[in-house]
Amino acid sequence: MTDPISPGPARVAAGRVGALMASVMDLHVRIALQELNREKRRLISGALLLSGGLALILLALIGAELALLLGLHQLQGLSWIHASLVVAALNLVLAGIFLRVGGHLLKGPYLPETTAGLSKSTRAILGR
Repeated sequence: MTDPISPGPARVAAGRVGALMASVMDLHVRIALQELNREKRRLISGALLLSGGLALILLALIGAELALLLGLHQLQGLSWIHASLVVAALNLVLAGIFLRVGGHLLKGPYLPETTAGLSKSTRAILGR
C-alpha cells in the first residue's frame, strides 16, 4: 500500500524543477551583484562625468536655440511666435528621432555573464 501522506512522482518532479529554477535564478542574481560590486566605482565616476557633460550640453543647446530664435526673427523676418514655433517643431522632430533610436539601442541583454548563464541553464534543463 502507498502512504497517503507521501507525495506522488509528479509532485516530487515539480518540486525538484522548482528548486532547480530557484537555484538558477539565485545564481544569476549573485553573478549580477558580483559584476555590480566590481564595477561600482567605475560606474559611479562615469555617471558623475556623464551628468556633468550632459548639463554643459544642455546649456550649449539652450544658447544655440536662443541664437536660432533670434536669427529666425531677425534674418527671416518671422514674428516671435512663428520663430518659436519653428524651434519647437525642430525640437519635437529631434526628440522623436532620439527616443526612437535610444529605445532601439536599449533592447537586449545587459550583463553578458548573466545571459550566458541563463542560456546554459536553459540548455541543461531542456536537455539540449
